[in-house]
Amino acid sequence: MPDIHVSAAVVVDAAGRALVVRKRGTTRFMQPGGKPEIGETPAQTLVRELEEELALRIDESQLRPLGTFVSAAANEPGHRVVATAFAVHAEPSDVVVQAELAELRWLERGELDAVPLAPLSEEHLLPIAWS
Repeated sequence: MPDIHVSAAVVVDAAGRALVVRKRGTTRFMQPGGKPEIGETPAQTLVRELEEELALRIDESQLRPLGTFVSAAANEPGHRVVATAFAVHAEPSDVVVQAELAELRWLERGELDAVPLAPLSEEHLLPIAWS
């Protein structure tokens, strides 16, 4: 399977809810983030993507590395997503849906079945958010 490399944010608010987003033209929710531009580190990619997608301005120092995780890609059949993930804190008032995003949701612990989720979110990232 071809790999798609991305950076992903496990965003949690003060109430312990985890942020998931849905891109336009898709049905599954996932952690915000995206693909690197040439020469970007995973952290630089995530800082850029969070500002583009959510108007969330953070500094790399606010990111806590979580590791690299692999799952089936949600929107590219026959591909795997290889995600370098980081934890970051934000509040609902800090984020705004923009760019290619259609909507966002803040999920509480135990709401894995509240919305259709990307495999990476369901298998790896949301369990980390609530661990």
